[in-house]
Amino acid sequence: MILTSKSLFPWLLIGSFIFFIFSQNSSSPPFRIKELKQRFNGGWKPGCDITNGSWVRDNGSSHGYTNQTCKTLPESKNCGKYGKKGDYERWIWQPTRCELPRFSAVEFLEISRGKRMAFVGDSVARNQADSLVCFLSETEIPKPFHKDQEDKFPIWYFESHNFTLMVMWTKFLVQGTEKLMNGSGSGDYDLQLDTMDREWTDRLHFIDYIVISSGHWFSRKIYLYEGGELTSCIFCSDQNVTNHDPTIGLQKAFKTTLQFLDEARESDQNMFIVLRTFSPAHFENGTWNDGGYCNRTRPFDESELSMTGTYWDIRNAQVEEVNKIKIASRNVKRRFELLDITKAMMMRPDAHPDSNWNNEWMRGYRDCVHWCLPGALDMWNDMLLILLKKYSWEMGNIEAERSYNR
Repeated sequence: MILTSKSLFPWLLIGSFIFFIFSQNSSSPPFRIKELKQRFNGGWKPGCDITNGSWVRDNGSSHGYTNQTCKTLPESKNCGKYGKKGDYERWIWQPTRCELPRFSAVEFLEISRGKRMAFVGDSVARNQADSLVCFLSETEIPKPFHKDQEDKFPIWYFESHNFTLMVMWTKFLVQGTEKLMNGSGSGDYDLQLDTMDREWTDRLHFIDYIVISSGHWFSRKIYLYEGGELTSCIFCSDQNVTNHDPTIGLQKAFKTTLQFLDEARESDQNMFIVLRTFSPAHFENGTWNDGGYCNRTRPFDESELSMTGTYWDIRNAQVEEVNKIKIASRNVKRRFELLDITKAMMMRPDAHPDSNWNNEWMRGYRDCVHWCLPGALDMWNDMLLILLKKYSWEMGNIEAERSYNR
């Protein structure tokens, strides 16, 4: 591809903008223990397992935004506007042995003052970013700084907190190339498991918080390569090629990604890296466009779940890779954490924008992959704020100790 001054201009503009933000951060005040204690009062508590629990009825408290107050809410996730039935908004996640505080935009923006956050992944990662923008917009309306033609790399800037939020769209995290058939895309892919997708890694400069995720694009025919050599495949029937389920390829892709982020020369500052576990789909009797649907009207109980199968295997592989990098990493500027939402979201077959009740909205297909907003997915950002509190507390203690020893 030949780069022209016209094609480079948007990225030069983005680079200048991020450099400006980065230069503003040098004047940010250091952490102070007294402020930290005040900031986290009633928030994260050591030993609290927020991943195990149940969905309970919420008869009064607000999500913090509605489908009417959030002006950036995508039409495809605006289930309330198009008449989705059921009480999909009226449930909150209740951990078994502790509380999960509801999201506070004020707390989030204060913790994130002077920072840059990126959601890296597919359209479900964008789903979470849209929820976060809706939450934060209740406190401060962001300035949309950049929107590319396909809307895959949007940037929002919260000026009064000097906080930048962006999405970096990628199907597989690693490099994937669609195979062509008669000059058109075939839907099959070649995947280089040991090579990063530079579409997002080239934009990694100056990122402080990064939330990575992937999964649904692995459920198709994919040929897996390592060292430039074909090693195996997913959902193929080729002779002399070992066929795997999606878990094998996905786990290797996450391993490569976490190792890259641990060693990345693209970014030399502190970086908090969160892996969000697999978000399950709930199709019944088919898929997107062949009769599948998800028209249930209440959450599952834990007794209705089966902790087996591909979804749970993918989640376990992701947990394994995060645990491995935590042990292996020697980079004091990197912190890795898990945003484990799989079990909670396996219980929410009622919370997708399935078009069974309004076929004109989705124009012929059923969406049991993405999530209504506001709704169950907002809990991911409740959890994300808890992880940020934990990270900020740890970094604050480190900074205080350094100051004390000077």
